[in-house]
Amino acid sequence: MKECEEKFCGFLRSMGVDRVYDMGAASALALKETQREFVDRYRSGDRKSALPMLTSACPGWICYAEKTHGSFILPFISTTKSPQQIMGSLVKNHLAEHQCKSPSQIYHLTVMMCYDKKLEASRDDFYDDLYRTRDVDCVVTSLEVEQMLEQRNLVLSQCESVPLDRLPGVESSFHAVGGGAGGYLENILSFAAKELFQTEIGPIEYKVIRNQDFREVTIIVNGEPKLHFAAAYGFRNIQNIVQKMKRGKCPYDFVEIMACPSACLNGGGQIRPPDPSVAKIWLQNVQQLFDSLDCQKLENVQWVQQLYDAWIGPQDDDRKRLQLLHTQYHSLENKSNALNIKW
Repeated sequence: MKECEEKFCGFLRSMGVDRVYDMGAASALALKETQREFVDRYRSGDRKSALPMLTSACPGWICYAEKTHGSFILPFISTTKSPQQIMGSLVKNHLAEHQCKSPSQIYHLTVMMCYDKKLEASRDDFYDDLYRTRDVDCVVTSLEVEQMLEQRNLVLSQCESVPLDRLPGVESSFHAVGGGAGGYLENILSFAAKELFQTEIGPIEYKVIRNQDFREVTIIVNGEPKLHFAAAYGFRNIQNIVQKMKRGKCPYDFVEIMACPSACLNGGGQIRPPDPSVAKIWLQNVQQLFDSLDCQKLENVQWVQQLYDAWIGPQDDDRKRLQLLHTQYHSLENKSNALNIKW
């Protein structure tokens, strides 16, 4: 994986890219802020509009929620930005300040596993009217990267190996424990158990409900169930969650939601298997590669808090925190302008 990372960095540099960063810092900040948001919601005790808290990192899910369930479902969705959009804030705000540049002087491109990330980047909420620039200027999928290599008659192994750059304050790579959906469920559950009930949890044992894309876990404290979390991937399982909520029978405090079956490792923008008949094995191989990464619990990475303090401020400036790390959602009938962006 390290060799592939550096070859890919070398390919991007050969095309004129000035700096190449991984998304680890943005993922870490997204998890950290989601932890805080969940604990605040849980302590509020509001079961009518705060719980269950639903994750917001998947733009396919957000588009579906805004257009299909609108005002009912939106209050339950975490307002913490996705890692892609937090990366946009890091690059156009934090990095720009360190380089003494205007945000409009930096062109920021992300490489993602999902075509819907293009729609996410094009939302009006992520456009800076003052500097007339987007947090993320362009999104390219993994599949499009493969096509770019093919157009140049290149394979990645032919590219020069170049190490990634580091954002100011970021000391190492970060890969979250918890699988290919960003690690939200496991990291938020571990933090909440400790913060709310002074309970350390070990390896999580899931109960499979319908299939591997719908799982749940309950934390028992002194013989009583205290936290009930679930993961729901794919629209069939998402619809099941939404219907339970509408009937007032959803038992969960937190749901990690992803539109794609098997979550982001199976994203619609990922490189296709050479033959559809081996798609399942192809996905298993991707999962094995992901599992081979040195994954960490968020609380074990010291530079995350240091980066948070340096960027947001040790005084925990709520105005700045909400501006840089949070977003809002809109109940929509029809909004087509996002589809008119040329990437």
